[in-house]
Amino acid sequence: MNIFQAAQPSLLDRAWQVIRYPYDVVRNPMDALLSIPALSFLLIPTFSSYSTSLNLLFFYVTWSTLILSNSPLKVEILGTLGIRILFYLLPSLAFLAFDGLAPNLAVKVKEHGETAMALGEDQGGKKGRWWKIALVSIANVLLGVAMQSMVELVFTKLLHIRSALRISTSLPMPWAIAIDLIRGLFLREILSYVFHRYLLHHPDSPLTEYHNNWQHTIKAPYAFVANYDHPLAYIVHVFLPTYLPALLFRFHLLTYHMYLAIVSLEETFAYSGYNVLPSGLILGGIARRQEKHLMGEGRGNYSCLGIVDFVAGTTLGEDVVEDTMEEAENNHVPERMKGRAKAAGRKAKARSRS
Repeated sequence: MNIFQAAQPSLLDRAWQVIRYPYDVVRNPMDALLSIPALSFLLIPTFSSYSTSLNLLFFYVTWSTLILSNSPLKVEILGTLGIRILFYLLPSLAFLAFDGLAPNLAVKVKEHGETAMALGEDQGGKKGRWWKIALVSIANVLLGVAMQSMVELVFTKLLHIRSALRISTSLPMPWAIAIDLIRGLFLREILSYVFHRYLLHHPDSPLTEYHNNWQHTIKAPYAFVANYDHPLAYIVHVFLPTYLPALLFRFHLLTYHMYLAIVSLEETFAYSGYNVLPSGLILGGIARRQEKHLMGEGRGNYSCLGIVDFVAGTTLGEDVVEDTMEEAENNHVPERMKGRAKAAGRKAKARSRS
């Protein structure tokens, strides 16, 4: 027996490491900024004049250095937190500030006017519960990050198996990213429908009362409402449908951060209450269906995008196909497509003649 051999940590020691790991991760705030690969991916091409190949090379060097010089778990946890802050919390806070600082202007771009104003009289005014809704929403976002962290810690520290997400110096190929994003969002659509309808709106489910007494007490959506719910209902409604596809398909961390950024932006704009959105063709229909669900006492529109509602026949108001067609006509998409087709035909004829 080698007396100098280090003793293996006991189960209690491993459990203690799991408990204190989140504190060890976040005690240096600067690590959070350095652990957001998606942010560097966006900033490098934006603030440089180099070619795409050089930008990708710089990003690869940055990513590899980040992984090799930091714990992979630290990169994942703080990167995830950074994505949620950048694409959900900060925009929601900006929307809330806009409603409070410029109410006369904000009410004009609200789909339901005064009812959708966070600080409006219909919501209790400045002494209403808007601040409680914001704090609960922020707490639920942190709960989701904590649960993701616990899953990774259980996998790697307690069970000693591979991490839930792929974290390596190699970068995923563009087509692999696209495939993962498509199937991840599609599975999220299915899971959100099943969980939302049968666990949060079924009369026999114990979570139905929590969901109705929390999120469905809000008259109309506004900033931070997307993640405002009882913690158990939030886990079922938001966290699990979002995280389970990434866990099942074992996304690369970069792919997961892109996926999470898309989900965060969808939540931010779909529940903002505004009728002026960056992409009316997609986000406008999503926002209207979420509004009808919230204001219709949860009688339909259970999925995120409305696709499964269309298939299952549980759409409230216009379904996703009708809504997309209407938005396309309002944005003159058919005319633009015809114009481009004619222009392409003229160019083809000119080339054939020459």
